[in-house]
Amino acid sequence: MRSAMILGLMGLAALPAWAGDPEPPAYHLAISDHRFEPAELAIPSGVKVRLVIENRDATPEEFESYELNREKIVPAKGTITVFVGPLKPGRYPFFGEFHEATAQGALVVR
Repeated sequence: MRSAMILGLMGLAALPAWAGDPEPPAYHLAISDHRFEPAELAIPSGVKVRLVIENRDATPEEFESYELNREKIVPAKGTITVFVGPLKPGRYPFFGEFHEATAQGALVVR
């Protein structure tokens, strides 16, 4: 019982170390008429970021990138979050697999 209480207190002592970490900055993409808007999105290098992707279309789309190693369905009229990074400077293409001819974009990391 006493050892469990000590372990519990030790866990509480560690709480501020991770509880105060700031959430990664958010960058927004929209899918409209089966196209990503903006088609190129600039983000900083060396930083983990949140991509908030809103699908304004009435059909689902997929956010996919071989370079980012990400693949996630964006429901019709829905929003998803994808975490990426930290990344080195460069251009990281992504596409929508369901409408690949039009749904093209890239992260430009500076």
